[in-house]
Amino acid sequence: MANDMMVQELEQVVVRFSGDSGDGMQLAGNIFSTVSATAGNDISTFPDYPADIRAPQGSLTGVSGFQVHIGADKVYTPGDKCDVLIAMNAAALKTQYKFAKPTACIIIDTDAFQKSDLEKAAFKTDNPIEEMGIKQDVIAAPISQMVKDCLADTGMDNKAMLKSRNMFAVGLVFWLFNRDMKAAEEFLREKFGKKPEVAEANIKVMHAGYDYGHNTHSSVAHTYKIGSKAKAKGTYMDIMGNKATAYGFMAAAEKAGLKLFLGSYPITPATDVLHELAKHKSLGVMTVQCEDEISGCATAVGASFAGALAVTTTSGPGVCLKSEAMNLAVITELPLVVLDVQRGGPSTGLPTKSEQTDLLQALFGRNGESPMPVIAATSPTNCFDAAFNACKIALEHMTPVVLLTDGFVANGSGAWKLPNMDEYPTINPPYVTPEMKDNYAPYKRNPETGVRYWAIPGQEGYTHILGGLEKDSNTGAISTDPENHDLMCRLRAEKVAKIQVPDVEVQGCVDDADLLVVGFGGTYGHLYSAVEEMNKAGKKVALAHFTYINPLPKNTEAVLKKYKKVVVAEQNLGQFAGYLRMKIDNFTPYQFNEVKGQPFVVAELVDAFTEILNK
Repeated sequence: MANDMMVQELEQVVVRFSGDSGDGMQLAGNIFSTVSATAGNDISTFPDYPADIRAPQGSLTGVSGFQVHIGADKVYTPGDKCDVLIAMNAAALKTQYKFAKPTACIIIDTDAFQKSDLEKAAFKTDNPIEEMGIKQDVIAAPISQMVKDCLADTGMDNKAMLKSRNMFAVGLVFWLFNRDMKAAEEFLREKFGKKPEVAEANIKVMHAGYDYGHNTHSSVAHTYKIGSKAKAKGTYMDIMGNKATAYGFMAAAEKAGLKLFLGSYPITPATDVLHELAKHKSLGVMTVQCEDEISGCATAVGASFAGALAVTTTSGPGVCLKSEAMNLAVITELPLVVLDVQRGGPSTGLPTKSEQTDLLQALFGRNGESPMPVIAATSPTNCFDAAFNACKIALEHMTPVVLLTDGFVANGSGAWKLPNMDEYPTINPPYVTPEMKDNYAPYKRNPETGVRYWAIPGQEGYTHILGGLEKDSNTGAISTDPENHDLMCRLRAEKVAKIQVPDVEVQGCVDDADLLVVGFGGTYGHLYSAVEEMNKAGKKVALAHFTYINPLPKNTEAVLKKYKKVVVAEQNLGQFAGYLRMKIDNFTPYQFNEVKGQPFVVAELVDAFTEILNK
């Protein structure tokens, strides 16, 4: 029996689920990661799915993957390669095998390896295992047939029964890692709350997968267990980046005592923020799905004028379309948060893949002198704090703010400790004072911060006009005076430059590193892991990772000029490196650049950084 088998204790493991887009691999991965987080493990996930709405069944281009890295201690990336690969059809095995370690266990559904399946996957023989030279342990099970046998007495049709194939794989993985399935059962009953018969069918199949492994030992020498090291006390949940971003917006609105307004147009991979916020009308959240990107942004500018915390969400192509309305927020100096969930470009590009290629667009992609603060979230769980801080800056400094996440961060997830909001700072917009009544002009500023005072329309004694035409700095009347325009451009730029942001932190060999690695945003986990691995190997390497891009932290120049060699690593062709060279005289870093639509690979980073060290 399986419980008589040797159980091997692991510190961490990487599991990759893969199959057709319709095979439910994202759900399977979410269940396994959620149960792991509930068990006290740290997690990092990477959903990797095609852009096709529905690729041809069994095709190489239609494979959907979900990778999850589970650790007894903190994990920072979804892992370079997996210890367990689930391939639900021949195409999945063909395309995903490259992600498997040489020691990986591979699980396949033999019913999806028929002649037609092998032809679609471009196999030349009827033995794909031999053809691909696979030497690892392979659990080959007739999953489809066993699912149909399991559900034969439910009255479900063939198609409906086979939708539960993913749950058989989940059950088998639960057996392999000695997981308790109670949390998974609760997850499924909540997920399919309106269809209890579907929930129970999935639970039945999941148990069948577990029992199959338990009763047959499934061709493996032992099962595994991942312990859980002590974490800070609190309530944890598995949260995706987009959901954490939505929660951060709501938390900021509550701290500021304002209604939250979202004006948005659906676009991959940002749409889930709209979906999440639309669920929370009871908390005073207002969402409007507009007919296009510019109207999504323009409605948010209008809501800001009316006194709400205003947000608009999009991806890179949508930022292009919103730019005119974003500039309206610049010249009117109204608070607005523009969320850009970066994806592969240009144009439609790679809608479901991840890049960091919108940085220069966020900084400079508008007409005229149009300075905006730019913040970049570093992980799925950090999206909460990044969204909260973006709102705080927008409201307290009367400016639009760009919040950069990316497809990897937005769709990935991590174990998130629910925050104690008493520990978060209050948000204090610069409202007009009673002394200003009947003597208010819209561009009267705080002399220390350069921030204008905010009057809400309808306040008696604070009548004013805002608009897209340049205004006189004293009266607020329309002005085309050259000197006034020069002054207003400088005042808007100075206001952003004066914003206080935290110093950039250096990690690793802080005092004596031979190489400083520099990054920003969602590459943090991979860069940190590479630096940590090199330090363990005796190499002196440090990491400076940026969340605040504009304005840059005040210690930026001192940090970057302290070390012998500096490499800027980013998922574009050098945008952050170019920006730093522009800001810091005589700064000439090495560069590591990839634009693949995929996360960095830690092993490749280590090789590249080692080569720079050896120069």
